[in-house]
Amino acid sequence: MTPDRVPLNRERVLHAAVALADELGIDGFSMRRLAKELGVVPMALYKHFASKDELLDGMIDAVFARLEAPSPDSDWKPALKARALSVRRALARHPWAIGLMEIRRPGPANLEHHEATMRCLRQAGFPFALAIHAYSVQDAYVYGFAQQERALNFETPQSAGEAARRRAEEIGGLDQYPYLAEIAEKLPETGYDPAVEFEWGLDLILDGLERRLDAQNGRAG
Repeated sequence: MTPDRVPLNRERVLHAAVALADELGIDGFSMRRLAKELGVVPMALYKHFASKDELLDGMIDAVFARLEAPSPDSDWKPALKARALSVRRALARHPWAIGLMEIRRPGPANLEHHEATMRCLRQAGFPFALAIHAYSVQDAYVYGFAQQERALNFETPQSAGEAARRRAEEIGGLDQYPYLAEIAEKLPETGYDPAVEFEWGLDLILDGLERRLDAQNGRAG
């Protein structure tokens, strides 16, 4: 690779690091490989990031910067739905970040995103404890769904049905498990679209939170 003459800076290193992690995954990512991609010696990177851990913190913050956060004047329900959809999209683009989003040292974008989300809930009338419950269940759902989606890795809505059918054939039939047999038979026809399933579950959560909020505030459901 021909060395790039453009001087290094933190932004350029972060951009290249995120792109490399997207390509190789976090297990294949290293400072040495990043330096090679940038056409510099590894020590050059440490002028901008003191350690790999600091760089990883910055990479996660860069992902947070790409998320849609609720605006101060937004209605809580559509705002939180848009936020969750943007997190799923970001994790689909950056699957290496799954499992790291809430454990790395938070940077400015991370802090601003969490502040905006909590502000949205509190200003909508969620009492503190209910706001914590609401935030927790949303993140558990979004991150858990992203983890499962990455593991299953269905390329098309029909892939799930094809996988179910193959599994049934490998097992040698599901005569003792009629409802599993039904999945193997019908899922290839109906398909399984993760985007549709994600939004269905998200709406279920948000509708449930709305009912809890109405009950908390004495409004009729």
